[in-house]
Amino acid sequence: MNTEFLKQRVLQHLNFIYADVTLDMSIEQVADSLIATMFKSDAVRDPTPHKNRWDEQDMILIAYGDSITRHQGCDDAVPNPEEAPLHTLHRFIKSHCVPEISALHVLPFYPYSSDEGFAVMNYAQVNDALGNWQHIRSLASDVKLMADLVINHCSSRSVWFENFLQGRDPGQDYFKTASLTDDLSHVVRPRTSALLHTVDTKNGVQHVWCTFSHDQVDFDFANPAVLNEFVAIIRHYLDNGIRIFRLDAVAFLWKKPHTRCINLPETHEVIRLLRTLIEHLEPSVIIITETNIPNRENLSYFGNANEAHCIYNFALPPLLLHTLLSGDCNALKHWMMSMPPAQNGTAYFNFIASHDGIGLRPVEGLLTQQQLAELVTTTKQFGGKVSMRTAPDGTNTPYELNIALYDALQGTHQGPDKWGHARFLSAHAIMFALEGIPGLYIHSLLGTSNDYERFENSQHNRAINRHRWQEADLLARLADENSHHYQTYHAIKHLMAIRKRQSAFHPNATQFTLQLSDGLFGFWRQSINRDQSLFCVFNISDQRHILTLADLNLIETDQWFDLISDQAIASDCQALELAPYQSLWLTNKRNG
Repeated sequence: MNTEFLKQRVLQHLNFIYADVTLDMSIEQVADSLIATMFKSDAVRDPTPHKNRWDEQDMILIAYGDSITRHQGCDDAVPNPEEAPLHTLHRFIKSHCVPEISALHVLPFYPYSSDEGFAVMNYAQVNDALGNWQHIRSLASDVKLMADLVINHCSSRSVWFENFLQGRDPGQDYFKTASLTDDLSHVVRPRTSALLHTVDTKNGVQHVWCTFSHDQVDFDFANPAVLNEFVAIIRHYLDNGIRIFRLDAVAFLWKKPHTRCINLPETHEVIRLLRTLIEHLEPSVIIITETNIPNRENLSYFGNANEAHCIYNFALPPLLLHTLLSGDCNALKHWMMSMPPAQNGTAYFNFIASHDGIGLRPVEGLLTQQQLAELVTTTKQFGGKVSMRTAPDGTNTPYELNIALYDALQGTHQGPDKWGHARFLSAHAIMFALEGIPGLYIHSLLGTSNDYERFENSQHNRAINRHRWQEADLLARLADENSHHYQTYHAIKHLMAIRKRQSAFHPNATQFTLQLSDGLFGFWRQSINRDQSLFCVFNISDQRHILTLADLNLIETDQWFDLISDQAIASDCQALELAPYQSLWLTNKRNG
């Protein structure tokens, strides 16, 4: 593809984005600037449409740069030396996570002022407390590296916002402002804080837009200079080895009074533009949109296979939690039957725990108010917290559940029980088997529990699920066969190792939801070349259940195996008894 054709594509995007905006330069000048910023002197490449950039061997681990730290003892020469946490994390990844994981999502590793990295002060720097760009490039040499593009907002302590206050460039016109008389009554809020924050600037009092917090000031993408800054940031990250981009909070990017200011057409077009620029420089790069919104709205970020390559499957965590706490899989089953297969070149990004809480907005319309209330009540009973948001009617409503997944699954709605560990592993067996690419939070791999001390110190609900391990302590627990950390780590690694060898677990392989008896949840996967079938069946209750094999319609001439237990199924077997929370991966072709 030549540069002129690319320019025409970019112009189409820009003409849509800025159709209602009066600019100080021509659209053609904006296009030329963006192309020059992204490509420098590099050649324009021609990406292959609808190409899957992943397979069954791809799994992404999610961690902070300092999820594991190493504090060394001091000596006379160097008092209190400390190893860069990114180096410590890298060593742990190489020694304990590879080859089961293929990619690592390092959560924001930039200088920040709040929100554990999501109030970015400088996008071009690595936080000195974590390491430097060499550490990032070193990680990228061993695994695919995923990084956050915190695109909706930045820190109120950033140089750009300081320049906004002082009326200087760059930054004096980078931020979204509004009048107190604007009709903002329809704006969708993810928090309870006031949307507008009043600040004194050199040019007078301004009311800056703050979707999330008053330390996170929203950009104004109606200014093409802001777009150009982010294209420069993307290029910088590409040059330092980033190959997967997580577009954080991107659904809120474009704002218009009198609208909901979420999922606006201009937002979708900006994503299409960024994809066009990125894939014509590095066709292998993957864009993942982080849109914690109702399921139907979330699906729109695939576009026509021309926006996000992957979308977060945000409905999965609360639906799976509801299923395992209640023993009722009907909501999960109905949701799965309604989910369209991802086109080639797109995939679901499946996760059941992350650095954030378990969002409840994605299950609006999927769970009843009573079911949501039960989730909230049980979360609190198990030591978790509940974060709120302001609903359109002005009331506060639960937004997300803040709790370590290991603790969230310690029992059912009836209270804690002896099945917590089995329930936790069942959740991961389901997630690893589903259509899509699995994302595994490091604290799930390690069986980390609620961090009450971190919560008390910060008074931020999300801190409860953001523990920081000391390396020596962690390694000691992983070496102790009696610790639940050892047992969790090895059980999950076992599932991951099996998954990587099964062609039927390709993220785009066929999936069909099974209709089974109460207490059992299941689905069928078939490899793209149709030579492997996998029946994934799970007892999602605390009672034993019988699986009648006739219900699966197995091909009688094939030999069937359970991959998890590595047991063959006798040819004359009519039924299997599943213990509470037992998982089966039944296949006619045992790969690896």
